[in-house]
Amino acid sequence: MSELTHINAAGEANMVDVSDKAVTSREARAEAWVLMAPHTLALIVNGRHHKGDVFATARIAGIMAAKKTADLIPLCHPLALSKVEVRLEADSERGGVRIESYCKLAGQTGVEMEALTAASVAALTIYDMCKAVQKDMRIEGVRLLEKRGGKSGEFKAL
Repeated sequence: MSELTHINAAGEANMVDVSDKAVTSREARAEAWVLMAPHTLALIVNGRHHKGDVFATARIAGIMAAKKTADLIPLCHPLALSKVEVRLEADSERGGVRIESYCKLAGQTGVEMEALTAASVAALTIYDMCKAVQKDMRIEGVRLLEKRGGKSGEFKAL
């Protein structure tokens, strides 16, 4: 097993020094689900939600969140992202919205946290916009789907 990189020899939290790492292409995908009642999903899909376009708002929120990850997660490095994409898809069979985020850059550290933050904040935005209609929605399945680049190489979730 690998050691925890954000803990120093004294057991204290610290920011990892990436200055000696090579600049390489790095990318990550993450997902989240917002599960809801059919009526709530229909409001979103049919564009009848009184707060406006839920998908557009959640997409923008996810993109903005990825860019602000270092402000939210204490030991994350501020990154110059070259691409952030947030896709939202209604799934009536599962009863909700699937969110998939993608982040990419050329840098010295990975973008997994940015992708996870984008998916999470997009999900929270959907909840916020729809909570007046349904308070018992569930945000589930926030996870890293895949990552490429860097010393640890590739990862793909099963």
